[in-house]
Amino acid sequence: MTVLDSAPTALDAYRTCEFVTLGRNGTPLAWPTAVARRPDGTLLLTTSLAFAQKALNVRRDGRVALLFSDPTGSGLDPAPQVFVGGRAQCPDEIMTGPEGAEEYWRMLFDRQPHSRSYLSAPMRPLMQWYYLRLLITVEPEQLTVRPPLAALSEPGAAAAVTGTEALSGAAQLSRFPTAVLAARDATGAPLLARTRPRPTPAGYLVDVPPDCAVERGSASLLVHRHDERLNHMYNASVRGDLRRTDDGWLLVPSAVVEPMGSGRPTDALRVLRHTKRSTDRYLERRGLPRPKVQWDRFRALAKSAAQKEQAS
Repeated sequence: MTVLDSAPTALDAYRTCEFVTLGRNGTPLAWPTAVARRPDGTLLLTTSLAFAQKALNVRRDGRVALLFSDPTGSGLDPAPQVFVGGRAQCPDEIMTGPEGAEEYWRMLFDRQPHSRSYLSAPMRPLMQWYYLRLLITVEPEQLTVRPPLAALSEPGAAAAVTGTEALSGAAQLSRFPTAVLAARDATGAPLLARTRPRPTPAGYLVDVPPDCAVERGSASLLVHRHDERLNHMYNASVRGDLRRTDDGWLLVPSAVVEPMGSGRPTDALRVLRHTKRSTDRYLERRGLPRPKVQWDRFRALAKSAAQKEQAS
C-alpha cells in the first residue's frame, strides 16, 4: 500500500502536472511537467540540462509538491484535482539514454508524437540538449483529492478592471480562466492550488481550498496550456508576495517569467540559444565534456510508440 493507491487512475491519465520546488531564497517555483508513476509508488520526472534549475533546487531542499489539475487529453470526466506533497532526490548523474526511465520515455513518445521528430538526423544537432536528462524521483508523503474546479467559458479578466491594465502579469493571466498558486505552509513546505485570480489595483486576489494552509511570503501564479497531444505549449509564471488582506489572500506581483517566449516568431531561435548556453554552463561548471546521446535507444522506443499508434 502506497500513498498514491487511492488515486492511481487519475494520476496515470493526466498528461502533465504542476511541479513546484523551492528556489535558493525559498520562493516556490512551479512549472508544468510530465510525470510517470512507478510500481513502487514513487513518481519519476525528468529535466534537461538546459532547464536544470528544478534539479538544483531539489538537491538543496528536497521538499516538493505536485498538482494534477489540467485534464487536457486525459479523458477524465469529471477530472478530480490531485495534490501530492513529498520529498525528492536528484542524483548528479546525466542520463544520455532512456535506461532507468524507459517507461517514462515510452509514455512521452506515445502521448507527444511530435517529439519523435527530434530524433531525426537533421534535428539532432539542435535537440541534443533535450535528451541529456537528470532524473528526479519523488517519494509521496501526502495526497489530497479535490473536486474539479468548474470550467469557465471565458478567459480570465486580469485586465478587465479599471486600474489593473498595467499590473505585472495582467497580459499573461488574462489569457486563462484559472491559474495555479504556488505558496508555502507554516513549515516552509511548498503548496499548490488551482484558483481564479481576481485583479485589483494592488494585485491578484486568490481563493485557496481549506486543505491548503498557505502562509504569507513569496509565491507565484502559474498559467500553462497544451493540446491533447502535448503540442502548442505555453507557460508563464507571475511571481510576487502573498499577503493576507481583509478581502482575502492577495498576490502582489513583481516579475513575470516566460521561459518559452510569448509566441513571437523569434522565440524559437532565442530558446535554442538559451538551451545551448545553459547546457554548456551546466557541463563547464562540473568540468565535464558534452556526453554523447544514445540516439539508437531513443529511436527504438519512438519507433515502438509509432507502431502502437498505427495499430490502434
